[in-house]
Amino acid sequence: MKIHEFTMAPNPRRVRIFLAEKGITVPYEQVDLMTAKNRAPEFLAKNPMGGVPVLELDDGSFIAESVAICRYFETLHPEPRLMGGPDAKDAATVEMWQRRMEFQILGTVAGCFRNTSPFFKGRITQVAEWGEVCRRDALKRLEWLDSELANRQFVAGDRFTIADITALVGIDFGRMVDIKIAPGLKNLERWYDAVSSRPSAKA
Repeated sequence: MKIHEFTMAPNPRRVRIFLAEKGITVPYEQVDLMTAKNRAPEFLAKNPMGGVPVLELDDGSFIAESVAICRYFETLHPEPRLMGGPDAKDAATVEMWQRRMEFQILGTVAGCFRNTSPFFKGRITQVAEWGEVCRRDALKRLEWLDSELANRQFVAGDRFTIADITALVGIDFGRMVDIKIAPGLKNLERWYDAVSSRPSAKA
């Protein structure tokens, strides 16, 4: 078993933090996105979408998409429960907030990066105007998250979950395009200080 990843990319970091929280060690093999190794035929045979991370199992099969990989390990090693449960309401609540962090925080930051970063120039069709729309949306979503965190310690409730991992990764990735927590967002700052100081955040 091993995980194909690229250390600088946000989605592989989600998996690394998740596994670190569970105390699970898996070998990593780097796929250099800078030289488009993820678009080479041998990698596309593992994941036709060309994205990282990809979990390669001992039977030769592959699981792509970061949350799917996290789900695989959550099923094998349910404690600590990072994806909610065991009751249905808790599992659904964590999934709800995970999806919100994925679309509203990480997704808007990624949209800005894809459409404004020189990294993607010539690789995809960039729309600079849309990148700036994503930037403004991301900053608004951080304000919204600040208001939500006025009522609870973590994103999905009273304990650390995958929703916090996704939000942390999205906010940290925002630095690549100058999207930062604005001064005065005290609830978000309090939350960020707490989650970014966890040992897993260094994974």
